Amino acid sequence: MAIIITDECINCGACEPECPNTAIYEGADDWRYSDGTELEGDVVLPGGKEVNSDESQEPISDEVYYIVPDKCTECKGFHEEPQCAAVCPVDCCVPDEDIEETEEFLLQKQAFMHKL
Repeated sequence: MAIIITDECINCGACEPECPNTAIYEGADDWRYSDGTELEGDVVLPGGKEVNSDESQEPISDEVYYIVPDKCTECKGFHEEPQCAAVCPVDCCVPDEDIEETEEFLLQKQAFMHKL
């Protein structure tokens, strides 16, 4: 599963610098697959989606911080637990029940983004 930030977010920003994949963005900020990763140009993501990693993407939320599911690995390969959830003062970084991913797939995403 990816992690999602709920509407209870107070926009404190504690989570953003903790993400090893740069998957967390401030509300209304555009994002790129290449941000904080080793991805460049046209790539095929582990799930099969074709993207240009350098193209700016629309924000997922205009109101609160958000996590890009394609970049979230729940910190697998880096930490024992999702760091966003560990530092969130209001416990609004929670598993996204709509996106279920195995540990193997999360590690595959991590290796893909960081060329391990």
